[in-house]
Amino acid sequence: MSVNKIEQLQKSKLFTGLLPEELEMLAELTQQKRFSTGEVVFEQGEVGDSLYLLVEGTVEVLQKKPDGTEQLITELQAPEFFGEMSLIDKEYRSATIRAKTDAVLLCLTSENLHSFARVYKNGFTLVVINIARVLSARLRETNQKLAKYAN
Repeated sequence: MSVNKIEQLQKSKLFTGLLPEELEMLAELTQQKRFSTGEVVFEQGEVGDSLYLLVEGTVEVLQKKPDGTEQLITELQAPEFFGEMSLIDKEYRSATIRAKTDAVLLCLTSENLHSFARVYKNGFTLVVINIARVLSARLRETNQKLAKYAN
C-alpha cells in the first residue's frame, strides 16, 4: 500500500511553510521504504546522503558505546524525521537507526534535495531553516538533560 506522500510531508515540521507546488515536487522526489521490526535503516559510522521522514511505526536511535554495546538514545515516531545531519555536514552517521516496529519511511536523498533547490530556491531555504530549528530544539533538550546529570 502506498502512502499519500503530500499528506505525510504536510505533517512534518521539516516542510512547514512550503507552497503546494513545492510539496508536490518533494513528494515526487521522495521514495517510500518499508522496514520490518529489528531491521536497521542505517548504521552509526556509515556515510550518509539522505534524510528520512517517519510515516508509520517507531524507530530507535542507538549509539555505540566504547565497549561495543548499543545504548538507546531515544525513540522517534511519525511525523518525526532523522538523518538530516549528514545532509548538512557530509559527515558519518552519528547513530544507528533501527525499526522498533514495522515502519514506513519517506527517503529524500541529497541529490533529490539539490534538484528541488534548483527549481525552488526559497522552498529549499525554508527546508534548511526548518532543519536548523529542529536541530536547535534537539540541542536544547540535550543540554537540559546534561544539566540534570551534572548536578
